[in-house]
Amino acid sequence: MPTALIWFRNDLRLADNPALQAALRLGLEPVPIYIHAPDEEGDWMPGAASDAWRHRSLHALDADLRALGSSLQVFRGPTLATLQRLVAQTQAEAVFWNRRYEPAIEARDATIKSALRTAGLRTESHNSALLFEPWQVETRNGDPYRVFTPFWRTALDQWRLPVSSDPPTRLPSLSSLHEATTIDALGLAPARGWDAGFWSAWVPGERGAQAAVHAFIAQALESYHEDRDRPDRVGTSRLSPHLHFGEIAPWRIVRMLDTAVAGTDREVYIRELGWREFAHHLLHHFPHTPDANFNPRFDDFPWAKLSSRRLHAWQRGRTGIPIVDAGMRELWHTGWMHNRVRMIVASFLTKNLRLHWQHGARWFWDTLVDADLANNSLGWQWVAGTGADAAPYYRVFNPVLQAQKFDPQGDYIARWVPELERLAPAQRHQPWIGEIPKGYVAPMVNLAQSRQAALDALKRHGR
Repeated sequence: MPTALIWFRNDLRLADNPALQAALRLGLEPVPIYIHAPDEEGDWMPGAASDAWRHRSLHALDADLRALGSSLQVFRGPTLATLQRLVAQTQAEAVFWNRRYEPAIEARDATIKSALRTAGLRTESHNSALLFEPWQVETRNGDPYRVFTPFWRTALDQWRLPVSSDPPTRLPSLSSLHEATTIDALGLAPARGWDAGFWSAWVPGERGAQAAVHAFIAQALESYHEDRDRPDRVGTSRLSPHLHFGEIAPWRIVRMLDTAVAGTDREVYIRELGWREFAHHLLHHFPHTPDANFNPRFDDFPWAKLSSRRLHAWQRGRTGIPIVDAGMRELWHTGWMHNRVRMIVASFLTKNLRLHWQHGARWFWDTLVDADLANNSLGWQWVAGTGADAAPYYRVFNPVLQAQKFDPQGDYIARWVPELERLAPAQRHQPWIGEIPKGYVAPMVNLAQSRQAALDALKRHGR
């Protein structure tokens, strides 16, 4: 039987996998491969937490393939040369993959596609990650959108869910290909086991993703519009890492929600998926935004001189601001942070400390299991006030008021900042109103004064 290479990347699943389905539909024998080439991803090579997740997700995919009679063949790059060698070795007639949208990878993939087609191979890329391609939604003038609401309105006018496909029930068996390596040999798993705290909360892989959707439906969906901003409750889907690694298709999530509940909560969650779509739309059309301000008027903004001491205190959750410290410690211990808290800690870094948003973006990139270039860039620039559809720079999150509103009893704070758990709720939010407990630290800045300093800096530059 003629063969096709199925090049897995951030599409680590068998259901709803368009590249795999394309091979099966054409009667080609799929040869599942994974090529490790992080150096080809430009300035945004995957971070340590992402690598830890990928290690487990690749093992899960390999186990699923083996249950069907196949296996995942693993290689190290360079990618084009590896694909060319594997085509010759397997006598493949085609190479199929699912698209990624990071600028460096888009450019790399275009070169690969051109080279393989020139060699006479059938070469196809497919959409496995998004409800809408980044170039599909545009203004009446054919321009990209810069504001979410009109983008999403237009997207909903084009709403057509892709057809779902179940995983195959059997795949042809494979002998190990020449120069294949093992997943463990890629060195993705931390040698010192600092990720041990991650895995009580996460199960990477396709089955873990589907279990997470069922848990979301059972535990949080019916009150999602009320609880999604509450870090002290189980109120969010926690699907972001599964989506990033392509362990589940967004359209399968939508269909699973459709069978469970209709109404406000479903629509609010789907709108959150819309923000993910908007992030990829912006990254495609404005590929400089991971490294530069979307709004060039901020290029000469007087960010504070980098203080390694202050940055390190923020990174480690030792700022003396309880909700900020809780979020940063949650991130360090679990590889994830509640979205409301992400906004609070980002505002504190960029407004109260007035450090450039890039310092925060880079830290999140290395420590988040759901580190996604599109979402990370959009989120940090949104809070910093430098991006598309951004919160204006003069909007400064007050971390005490935010904690009082969204963690009213201080339960989230007490969980991640145990130095404060014996305090009354009001004092958990601002322990400096009394005697600061032993082991905790005084606030590194005065919130009111640092807010005013940020606004004064903005005013001096005539924003």
